[in-house]
Amino acid sequence: MNPSRRSAMGTIAGALATLPSARGQDQPVFTPGPFQGTRESLRTYRAPEWFRDAKFGIWAHWGPQSAPEFGDWYARNMYIEGHRQYKYHVKKYGHPSKFGFKDVIPTWKAEKFDAEALMALYRKAGAKYFVSMGVHHDNFDLWNSRHNPWNAVKMGPKKDILGLFRKAAQRQGLKFGVSEHLGVSYNWFQTSHGADKEGAYKGVPYDGADPKYASLYHETHEAPKSAWVESNVPLKWKRHWYARIKDVLDQYQPDLLYTDGPIFFEEWGLGLTAHLYNMSAKKNGGRVETVYTNKSKADCPQGLCVLDLERGVVDQIWDAPWQTDTCVGHWHYDQEAVYKSPKIVLDMLVDIVSRNGNLLLNFPLPSNGMLDAGELKILDEITKWMAVNCEAIYATRPWKTFGSGPLAGNTSAPRQGSSDHHVAQAFNERNRKELGPRDVRYVRKGAVLYAFSMGWGAPEVVFPELALGGQYQVGKIRNVSLLGFKGKLQWTQEAGGLKVGLPAEKPSEHAVVFRVEGA
Repeated sequence: MNPSRRSAMGTIAGALATLPSARGQDQPVFTPGPFQGTRESLRTYRAPEWFRDAKFGIWAHWGPQSAPEFGDWYARNMYIEGHRQYKYHVKKYGHPSKFGFKDVIPTWKAEKFDAEALMALYRKAGAKYFVSMGVHHDNFDLWNSRHNPWNAVKMGPKKDILGLFRKAAQRQGLKFGVSEHLGVSYNWFQTSHGADKEGAYKGVPYDGADPKYASLYHETHEAPKSAWVESNVPLKWKRHWYARIKDVLDQYQPDLLYTDGPIFFEEWGLGLTAHLYNMSAKKNGGRVETVYTNKSKADCPQGLCVLDLERGVVDQIWDAPWQTDTCVGHWHYDQEAVYKSPKIVLDMLVDIVSRNGNLLLNFPLPSNGMLDAGELKILDEITKWMAVNCEAIYATRPWKTFGSGPLAGNTSAPRQGSSDHHVAQAFNERNRKELGPRDVRYVRKGAVLYAFSMGWGAPEVVFPELALGGQYQVGKIRNVSLLGFKGKLQWTQEAGGLKVGLPAEKPSEHAVVFRVEGA
């Protein structure tokens, strides 16, 4: 067959395959385009340049679980007898057989919520994209949902949270993203169907067991130990999940979609991914300018999506772009949370960028929608640092090594091969310590190399990888300058590396950045 005819036939067949008459009601229906709902087709996806250039995004975990201001997974844990959040709930609201999560929802008023003010702060701090939570495991939608009456327009604040965030982000020139955490809700929320095993309310069913609230809490069923198990999830829930997340994509056309987990429900998740990419291609003259991130280590490094690591950093430089998502404290607002220091946050940003990643940083909003004093302090420190050093962050690419030092954490050998055999470990940030002057990181932009010293230590800083003719084959350096410092530096390039004398005053707190030219 003529190649062009074969291509045309394939396109027609692919388009027909998405029509209800061809696939039936038990298969996803999505926008026709260059991608089909198969792994083979979707693996040709590549992340757009805007995402690779952006490096830094801010995320808002917010919703009715923020109303108690007592941490993440509140809607599940308030039904686990003896749990910290169960005890808090009983004391604050009453027993969950009488005052359940459905009754928490109206207490979320968002009375100080100002999307415009928040976006202005985030843009000033250097974020290039903003992600709003769209729906968490609690089955509550933060938009004007066509498929779920439990949503923020009808209940709680009675506002289109996603719509307000999207408009504000676009006005500030930020890309807009949505995170969805809905897939595991079917099993995650089964704790609401239980009852106390002892005490005055022993055997009294929690409110989730009442069938009239099944649209929020789901039907009563035996749930596996892990909410992420899909084997018991019925087709009707997969269909419903697909319809709701497709509704988000159709109404808000986000630049980024984040799934909290892998690609759920196979053909349904693959169909949703194809829909996202095809919508973007249709809008952008065939170019896919949207990003899909999830946590599937089996898929994302091979194309298909961008790998997201929750509270983790990859071991080396990855050829494919990736993302760390983490939080200044707990995911949902917690009045007892201890926040990361600004130093730790900025250390992570530099470390991640040096390994070809992006940082998505969550600032959990309190119930009222306004950042607290501790969060504002962290944001202010990021703002000051980025004002001096952002040219070494945006639009950079990895160098031959991410860096070295006492706290490098992993090998600093030259990059080699693909990302296939590298280690991507989530939840490893708890072991992080603040980086110091002997910890160095590198990125490049064109012919310029940016060398980070992750602390301030007089009288000089040494970059061992920049030795003339050493293992990294560095040529003769022509000039070294310090971002934020207008004077001339004293420096030498020796067998032991590049040695730079430091000025009397540091140009910024935390890491300092040297602009190296001519190597």
